[in-house]
Amino acid sequence: MHFQVDQTLQKRYLLAIFLTSLILIAEVAGGIISGSLALLSDAAHVFMDVFALGLSFFAMRLAARPPDDRHSYGWHRAEVIAALVNGSTLVLMAIGIWVEAYKRFRAPVEIRSTEMLVIAIIGLLINLLVAFILGRDSHHSHAHNDQEHSPRENINLRSAILHVLGDAISSVGVIVAAILIRLTNAIWLDPLISVFIGLIITVSAFRILRTAIHILLEGVPDGLSVKRINESLQSLPTIESIHDLHIWSLSSDSVALSAHITLNTAGLKESENSMTEIKELLDREFNIQHTTIQFERTPCQDGHGGCN
Repeated sequence: MHFQVDQTLQKRYLLAIFLTSLILIAEVAGGIISGSLALLSDAAHVFMDVFALGLSFFAMRLAARPPDDRHSYGWHRAEVIAALVNGSTLVLMAIGIWVEAYKRFRAPVEIRSTEMLVIAIIGLLINLLVAFILGRDSHHSHAHNDQEHSPRENINLRSAILHVLGDAISSVGVIVAAILIRLTNAIWLDPLISVFIGLIITVSAFRILRTAIHILLEGVPDGLSVKRINESLQSLPTIESIHDLHIWSLSSDSVALSAHITLNTAGLKESENSMTEIKELLDREFNIQHTTIQFERTPCQDGHGGCN
């Protein structure tokens, strides 16, 4: 397992934080000047983008710390916790936007659509640039790639990118609202677009929260199956039975596996060869390198992952 910060990714995070901060300043000023709730809602989303990027950056550095006496697996779960916090803040932000939209429906205010449109276009362009900067490493992983199994996606980085992409979609909504308001003078479109922005944010939050909670509950990583891995291991000629097979994520891009295995051979040399074959199979077919294998003489009577 690696415990080093990717310097290139770190620089991209800092650049993304800087550019997103510029959007925040522009949209807050533009929202106040134009009186647009959609633009201010987008600014609230941008503020959470800055927070999410900063939190993800901090978690990335924390996750690079090596194991110690109190954290034998290291600090990998810091990135998962950061993603969980980011997802939760997205939900809170969506609720706040809906509350403000309800108020605007009841008490509409005048909208200056030209200023609203200009700021939204600038925000969209910068958001797309930030998403591109971070997206180039959206599959950043220490696990190597092969033809069948791509590197696992880092949930911390994905949560940050979803924040930015969600804001880009929000900017598109603001642009559409500004154009329609300018053409029709229907100012109720402003809070309506805000409601849709809130829905988009909620969908993004749900995906992040679902993945983060699944990892924290030590669920089997997406794309892997206990049954399939058991069957693949059983195909090795030296394996008689498998039990207590467990697969879980240390982080979104680091998978661990443990298993008790009974061999049909008792020699030390054969056991060493079997261990090598097992590790090579898990690495080759399932991209799993962090394994704990225990050989036993007596087949199990019960246990998950191989025995019924």
